[in-house]
Amino acid sequence: MTFDNARGRSTPGRPPRTHPNVSGTPSVVQSLRAHSGAAVPFSVEFNPPRDAAAEARLWRAVRQFERMHPAFVSMTYGAGGSTRDRTVRVTGELAQETTLLPVAHLTAVEHSLGELRSLVGSYADSGIRNILVLRGDPPGDPLGEWQQHPDGVAYAEELVRIVRDLGDFHVGVASFPQGHHRSPDLDSDTAFLAAKLRAGAEYSITQMFFDVEHYLRLRDRIAKFDPIEGAKPIIPELMPITSLRTVARAEELCGRALPAAVLDRLNKAAGDAPDGNQAAVREVGIEIATEMAQRLIDEGAPCLHFITLNFAKATTEVLTNLGYGVTAAPISA
Repeated sequence: MTFDNARGRSTPGRPPRTHPNVSGTPSVVQSLRAHSGAAVPFSVEFNPPRDAAAEARLWRAVRQFERMHPAFVSMTYGAGGSTRDRTVRVTGELAQETTLLPVAHLTAVEHSLGELRSLVGSYADSGIRNILVLRGDPPGDPLGEWQQHPDGVAYAEELVRIVRDLGDFHVGVASFPQGHHRSPDLDSDTAFLAAKLRAGAEYSITQMFFDVEHYLRLRDRIAKFDPIEGAKPIIPELMPITSLRTVARAEELCGRALPAAVLDRLNKAAGDAPDGNQAAVREVGIEIATEMAQRLIDEGAPCLHFITLNFAKATTEVLTNLGYGVTAAPISA
């Protein structure tokens, strides 16, 4: 337990406060280059905690991953009220209180231009210079109708330009191996990605997927459409499946059904038990993530980006399977 000077109270799992390193903050691309070596760099994604208990769990995972030296960590964006405020605060604390390189998510959904500029300013005040720009999904229904804020922006491309114009920021965007569900076709989706990169984005992180061929075809499409922009890093996003419940969550997040071959392996592991054989499902989920990660490494992916759901154990197991030098025992499941 350490003392939090900002709020004058103790916070379980929090690393000691250090001085923020605002100047000289590297970009994601620079960090990937610095991590280049025998092992492909990896990075992790956190979610904003909803309460104090969830925040303590997040910080346990943060401390574990900090010992493993990821190229960067990203924090998804919680829109609206206290969740938004907590998101901004915790993301800032990652920059100020750890040695990690944080990437803040910024979404256009339900925000005016003034609010977006204010959020970028809040991140900048915390020493954050890396921002992942997203159009965002409607709250409560990711597949619902998207509505532009009357005083906001309609597309991520616009938001990329706004963030770049606000100061010395490094911007990333999302890419979609199977195409975004709102894109009319893959050609259109490729053109949208190229436009975001041309607007000033330095890299993209894909939506999660469970068939490496989809990632490879995305890489081929953008390289053919625009060789210059296609040379920018496309970072694949992976989520180790640890239960049948996370299957539904994965399908919700990516807006796509999992491949039949993946579902067959998980269902076979679950067997006929009422709640499924959870240990067997988890084992197969880790195997699938490891196999995908190894294939991506073999195919030259610039980094492996893991959705962690604020737990360290599953990602750590995958990295261990891949031969990464993970020496610290996982703190959280």
